[in-house]
Amino acid sequence: MPTLSTLLLFSLACLALAATPGPDMLLIASRSAGQGLRAGFATLFGIQLGTYCHALLAALGLAQLFVLVPMAYDAVRIAGAAYLLYLAWATLRSNSVLRAAEPGSEGKPLARIALQGLATNLLNPKMALFVLALFPQFVEPQAGPVALQIMLLATVLNVVGFGVNALVIVASGRMGRALAGGKGGRWPQYLLATVFGGLAVRLLAAGQK
Repeated sequence: MPTLSTLLLFSLACLALAATPGPDMLLIASRSAGQGLRAGFATLFGIQLGTYCHALLAALGLAQLFVLVPMAYDAVRIAGAAYLLYLAWATLRSNSVLRAAEPGSEGKPLARIALQGLATNLLNPKMALFVLALFPQFVEPQAGPVALQIMLLATVLNVVGFGVNALVIVASGRMGRALAGGKGGRWPQYLLATVFGGLAVRLLAAGQK
């Protein structure tokens, strides 16, 4: 396994990355502001599950496909943007997307939110390239199975990310309640649809660089 000093250095790198505002943090914040803490944590759960999936792909060597075959990168990127645009459209179209679940029925909507977080993470090929670029720098071949080390690093990344994003979720949830002022309205729909649309544009623009 990696040495303690290696894990500490990796943790500091993760902290710097997690504290830098990005697409995941924006999605988590908008969910929390519009739907509350449970929705925010459900989104975070889906995103962090996606991190494990990307780490597993990197461990299997499949993430290198995006480097060797640019068309594969573009295909996933376009599919991800299309999915985000669909979510934006569905959010605006439905009046019930951001309503709180009825007592005793929280599981289904929260599961759907988590799956959306997972899907948006998996359909972002830049995340796969990020894992592929960062993780090998902290892998020590002589310290044990490389695949196991990569999954350990993914766990460290998720633990650090959870700590940072939990603060974002709580702060955004409080801000959302303050904006709502006890009244309804469609502002959560507009906010989340704007975030989904913005992430789609960002993902499409990535292909122009």
